[in-house]
Amino acid sequence: MAEIHPQLKNDCMLLGRFKLCHLLVAKDANYPWFILVPDRVSIKEIYQLTPKDQTQLLAESSLLSERLMRILNGDKLNVAALGNQVAQLHLHHIVRYQTDPAWPTPIWGKIAAKPYSGSELDDLLSKLELSNLSGFEIAG
Repeated sequence: MAEIHPQLKNDCMLLGRFKLCHLLVAKDANYPWFILVPDRVSIKEIYQLTPKDQTQLLAESSLLSERLMRILNGDKLNVAALGNQVAQLHLHHIVRYQTDPAWPTPIWGKIAAKPYSGSELDDLLSKLELSNLSGFEIAG
């Protein structure tokens, strides 16, 4: 089992996991921002995953992407594996709206992170739970 990088643990909350990946949500209510972290040791790039894990990652990312856009009705979904500051492979899934504070530019460094209120986070998690993410288990 791979340990989630400390920076990701600091910046995010663990929601649960799929077959391959942990699912995190960033502690920034400015944007619905989810992160998949494959549970593999010493992986920095997608090509380093086995072909089977690459397929599983794509399946989990695609399912999450479709559900996020359906339940949150975004204008665009940004999916990226950057890793410039955290080398551990992780895929950002950020739902974007034409009304969000950084639109249409990238979100990084535009404005300070805004913590979720308890009700905002509960609402987001309820929508995610109701979206029926097959193969997803909520962290307990």
